[in-house]
Amino acid sequence: MPEVTITVRRYGSFKVEGPFRLVGSDGAEIPLPPLPLGKTAYSLCRCGMSKNKPFCDSSHKLCNFDGTEAHILEREKKAASSGS
Repeated sequence: MPEVTITVRRYGSFKVEGPFRLVGSDGAEIPLPPLPLGKTAYSLCRCGMSKNKPFCDSSHKLCNFDGTEAHILEREKKAASSGS
């Protein structure tokens, strides 16, 4: 079975590529809508503001969401303090 790749987008959604099943908190499978022509991945909401949860509707752009992971912030802070 091909591998699923989930990419954490710094200022946005989770990008999910590859075959996967999405299951809700009640244990029921959530049907995946057809992808628009030319798209190869789904976007799942991280900001909590989507009107189409669990899918992203780009609401993160309106609420100034910053989902940068702590390890990336720490690496950037160290690089800035060392002058790199």
